[in-house]
Amino acid sequence: MSDVVDRSDPAGRAWVDRAVATVEADARRSADTHLLAYPLPPEWGIDLYLKDESTHPTGSLKHRLARSLFLYGLCSGQISEGSTVVEASSGSTAVSEAYFARMLGLPFVAVMPRSTSREKVALIEFHGGVCHFVDRASDMYDEARRLAAECGGHYLDQFTYAERATDWRGNNNIAESIFEQLSAERHPVPEWVVVGAGTGGTSATIGRYLRYRRHRTRLAVVDPENSAFFPGYEAGEPDRTTGTPSRIEGIGRPRVEPSFVPTIVDRMIRVPDAASLAAVRHLETTTGRRAGGSTGTNLWGAFSLVAEMLAAGRSGSVVTLLCDGGERYAHTYYSDAWVAAQGLDLAPHAATLRRFAETGRWEEAA
Repeated sequence: MSDVVDRSDPAGRAWVDRAVATVEADARRSADTHLLAYPLPPEWGIDLYLKDESTHPTGSLKHRLARSLFLYGLCSGQISEGSTVVEASSGSTAVSEAYFARMLGLPFVAVMPRSTSREKVALIEFHGGVCHFVDRASDMYDEARRLAAECGGHYLDQFTYAERATDWRGNNNIAESIFEQLSAERHPVPEWVVVGAGTGGTSATIGRYLRYRRHRTRLAVVDPENSAFFPGYEAGEPDRTTGTPSRIEGIGRPRVEPSFVPTIVDRMIRVPDAASLAAVRHLETTTGRRAGGSTGTNLWGAFSLVAEMLAAGRSGSVVTLLCDGGERYAHTYYSDAWVAAQGLDLAPHAATLRRFAETGRWEEAA
């Protein structure tokens, strides 16, 4: 019996070398995303910034995650030449992953709820992906795992690996980028960074980076209706589930995902879905930019924190994310018929936003 087991595969390693170089080349070709200044009255002494992740090649924040997950899978020996890549995704992550899979010549299957916006389905298919639908969001995980095993492929599993696939110490991650772009501003170290949680990977990256660089900035995570993150954080229950999907695509989950790290979150804010949609429409009215619902959730939380600072007489800055463009939601969030069918009333929340813009006070609807 041999004392040596050699599974080296020079041809396979050569393919992985080329694949990693290809993914890295995409990162070098992509200029950093813009940090936009949101128009607040100058006399408030507070600056609000939106990190515009919609300018990535695949149009969303999830481009960063997809790149990291592919590099993680390639460098961990889990993705090889010809591998079928499978993901459980409600849309934007799958769009970005389909892009990278096609770049590497790999088949890609996205497992998603039937309720996913048709614009996102079309984008996944445009990039060469195949969409596999389930009736309940909670069924995505097991179905994706089953499909990957059936075809001998690799399940990327964003909800487990998001927090570990990204280098949170730096290496041009989103946190490092934000602080570099703020360095010449009048308040270069923000009071707050506000993000939502879908996998939990972005909040984990930013929260860890803040501690690593010893910044005084605090991290606020906003969470939509029906999501398990807020009640799980509130009760200290990492296994909390709701069993109900989020209407705000990209954030909110029916369970607390493994990549969510509650110990680095300073504050969580639960945001009504109608408030998220009122906020993205307010963004369009104020700046002319259309964004997805998760950006509205971010803005609602950011506005409340700006008002809190103003009430306390503090100057400073707040940063949040513009996660993706609104063109993906023309038939949902920007459709009055769809909003009405969901039983959502945006008017009280729109009034809150108007009062905030005029007075700086935050008075939420009862």
